[in-house]
Amino acid sequence: MRDSADQVVGILKSLANTDRLIILCHLSQAELNVSQIENLTHIQQPTLSQQLMMLRKSDVVSTRRDGKQIFYSIKDQNLVVILNTLYQLYCAKA
Repeated sequence: MRDSADQVVGILKSLANTDRLIILCHLSQAELNVSQIENLTHIQQPTLSQQLMMLRKSDVVSTRRDGKQIFYSIKDQNLVVILNTLYQLYCAKA
């Protein structure tokens, strides 16, 4: 149970930042490269790079390189379920 709790704490820490939450919401819909994430979120490059690094360190996202492009996706599909639930609870009504 402790290992699962530690994993959940890591995920919740990732969600506890506005920029990271927005990034993850977009990644819950599709794999995206850095330019696409920047265009969708309007987060400036230095901040975006910092937040993507935090998501990589917390093992929430996975990366795939295609030439010079780095694509990001959510590693655990359970996080996609959490993000979709948060969307239904807080964003769909807005």
